[in-house]
Amino acid sequence: MYENAKQIFEEKITSKLKNEPDKAKAIGALVVFHLTGGSAGDWVLDCTKNPAEIKMGTAEGAKVEVTMSEEDFVKLANGGLNPQMAFLGGKLKVKGDMGLAIKIGQILT
Repeated sequence: MYENAKQIFEEKITSKLKNEPDKAKAIGALVVFHLTGGSAGDWVLDCTKNPAEIKMGTAEGAKVEVTMSEEDFVKLANGGLNPQMAFLGGKLKVKGDMGLAIKIGQILT
């Protein structure tokens, strides 16, 4: 179980990008995560690079921007929150390419 977003990005997602590079390749775009509350912040998932990279900060030209609370993000990554239900319930907001947003779920869960 991951306790915060930093741990999820630096451990879980970094490991998935390394061990399953095809998932990042399928996204092939810049993705920005805007997390609110707690030790929130912005993170960039750069799937245009090989290997893909994740880093704190923001970037211009993102094809998808995901906004949610850090608390809900941690629940989602730990399997305690269904991505579709989070989206329908307004806990997960997506701006940009919805098809790519669905592929991002494969890296988060």
